[in-house]
Amino acid sequence: MTTNTMTMGDLASGQGWQVSDVVCTAGAGDRPFEEEHRTFCIAAVTSGTFRYRTRQGMAMLAPGAILLGNPGACYECGHEHGAGDRCLSFHFAPAYMEGIVADVPGTRRLGFAAPRLPPLPALAPLLAEAEAARETADSDAFEELGLRIAGAVVAAASGSTRTCKPPSHRDQKRVAEAVRLIELEADRPLSLTELADGTATSPYHFLRTFRQVAGTTPYQFLLKTRLHRAAVRLRTSGEAISAIAFEAGFDDLSTFNRRFRRVMGEAPGAYRARRRIS
Repeated sequence: MTTNTMTMGDLASGQGWQVSDVVCTAGAGDRPFEEEHRTFCIAAVTSGTFRYRTRQGMAMLAPGAILLGNPGACYECGHEHGAGDRCLSFHFAPAYMEGIVADVPGTRRLGFAAPRLPPLPALAPLLAEAEAARETADSDAFEELGLRIAGAVVAAASGSTRTCKPPSHRDQKRVAEAVRLIELEADRPLSLTELADGTATSPYHFLRTFRQVAGTTPYQFLLKTRLHRAAVRLRTSGEAISAIAFEAGFDDLSTFNRRFRRVMGEAPGAYRARRRIS
């Protein structure tokens, strides 16, 4: 989506959710932007400031703050205090958000009563992960990040301080089955929704219990599995790096190189050469 003062780039999407990179260049001389939320909106401000007004009230948003929007609610954004802003905007269909709310302890309300959340220390690490995913074009990470951010925002907005129950024996069995599936089919696309459907649970519940049981998220476990297998192949075969990357499940060589370097601390070619010398 593009207007005279705003561009919206789709970063990732799936059934019931979407995340966009929204860049606005409006300033004091531009008319306030008026629109209607079509879905639940949770937008993290990453730069700039703007005024946000909706039926839940009016608030000034700055970096680290979270804009909150309900389906059908009209809103207005103005920049009389400064030009431009940028947001990571997560959108969730009502049914998708209902599943998240049902699995956040101590919350039952579907809908936000306030227009925003101020910058909160508890959300800072998640927002940093999301911004890093945007900057590195890690689109595969956004399904999990959207769920984690939505769950944390719902809990913070409701004031819930209740903790999650320990995973049940059934949940542990579901996670074990998902781990085996990832190990068997790590070379093909495996979305969080597909893994959750295989355990007959909602994506948010599956993500939460997987992190409790496995100590990591499904996407992080999948990525670690792929990189481990690629590292072994680099040490034990003379295949081209591109062939190893594709066989491990990566869509393109640049993505593989970037993620391998981030996790292993060096590029695949340097890793292979150094291991062979040693």
